[in-house]
Amino acid sequence: MAVTTRLTWNEEKSLQKLLGNVSLSLLYKSSVHGHSIKDMLGRCTLQGSTVTVVYLHNTIVGAFILGHYPQKDGDLEKQTSSFCFSFKNNKTEITTAFLNTAPNITSEKLIFYSSDCEKIFYLIPHKNYVFISKLLMDELGVNHLPGISKYLEYEVFRVEGIKDDGGYIRRITGATKCRSVLLTYLRNYKPCADLVSEIHILLLGPVGSGKSSFINSVKSVFRGHMTRQAAVGSDVTSITELYRIYSIKDGKDGSSLPFMLCDTMGLDEKEGVGLCIDDIPHILKGCMPDRYHFNPQKPITSRHPAFITSPSLGDRIHCVAYVLDINHISSLTSDMVAKLKQVRKEVVNSGVPQVALLTKVENYHEVLQYNFLNMKKSMTCQSQIMEVQKILNIPISNILMVDNYASEWEPDPLKDILILSVLKQMLRAVDDYLEDLPLEKTD
Repeated sequence: MAVTTRLTWNEEKSLQKLLGNVSLSLLYKSSVHGHSIKDMLGRCTLQGSTVTVVYLHNTIVGAFILGHYPQKDGDLEKQTSSFCFSFKNNKTEITTAFLNTAPNITSEKLIFYSSDCEKIFYLIPHKNYVFISKLLMDELGVNHLPGISKYLEYEVFRVEGIKDDGGYIRRITGATKCRSVLLTYLRNYKPCADLVSEIHILLLGPVGSGKSSFINSVKSVFRGHMTRQAAVGSDVTSITELYRIYSIKDGKDGSSLPFMLCDTMGLDEKEGVGLCIDDIPHILKGCMPDRYHFNPQKPITSRHPAFITSPSLGDRIHCVAYVLDINHISSLTSDMVAKLKQVRKEVVNSGVPQVALLTKVENYHEVLQYNFLNMKKSMTCQSQIMEVQKILNIPISNILMVDNYASEWEPDPLKDILILSVLKQMLRAVDDYLEDLPLEKTD
């Protein structure tokens, strides 16, 4: 009978994605192959990079080792790239902690050390015990566990297709940690000054620039899987015909987060086609209802039955993002540039903050600083950034870059970081706007 893993399909896919779309091959399963270090080494020695997965009640923890398993009672001085991880939030969101020391194997234990040679994680297979230090528990977010726990099972997988590069492993763990920090920030976000309960971010841009795809990408990050709620397409005319105000839910059945993304019909260089410019002031003021059907040749009026005649500050738009395909900046026609400047004039008159969101950034791995805390302007994007700054006359610091999810079926931590980072920058711009709002405009 074939030996199968206890990992669910989603858990295994999450691990594979974390390591860079690798394959996992089950080498050892304690309940089948024996509970001793000798049994484990007999199947896992000289197998290349491995992942050890330990199953506890309601929690999974484990460790990745780059390169072969060490020899029993080997030299502790030899350092390698390894990290510990845990599954949480329905066992698909992974938290990692980077280690820079090789594990040590004795006749009874598999031990992982911190960089200062403190034992922080070890297994005692013949007793089914796992020890996790307080420091590591804090990093992995598993503080509910006792220091020493009885595990249900542990398994070892060979990792096939991994890059043999310690810097790459550090980058993986750094990306996972940065993604987790950004998610925590956005989940805990509350609008500045308590003037509104929800932030409305309006997306404006040419047909096919990626407005609806950005909405789907944000929703996918918080859902934990790909979603295609906002209609997208590649038609020469706008796929979006309705004004939509999309809430963002944290998880499938989670509560709505305090920011909403507003989708519009695409701008077209031709008159009478695409979003009607005269609709924009009504959108900015909060007069346009959700699901309003755009008419490219005629703007909404106060006679429309669903027109919001007395919008509150909470109904208004609090930030505008001009969404532009970075690959088509240089080919924007003079008519489209003129229309973007006309739109910008309406936005400036409203006083709300503006950012530019450049989509379809193919070299998005280059756009992130090594510590993932800041976006940098890749040399290959400099000319497009300067051109956008010239067209829209907004600060370069407000020109953000992202690569939306399009045909992917699984999330990518680096894409998630860019998506979450630009959302964080938008919300910070809104906070500055609300904080500086004159008292008479807060009513």
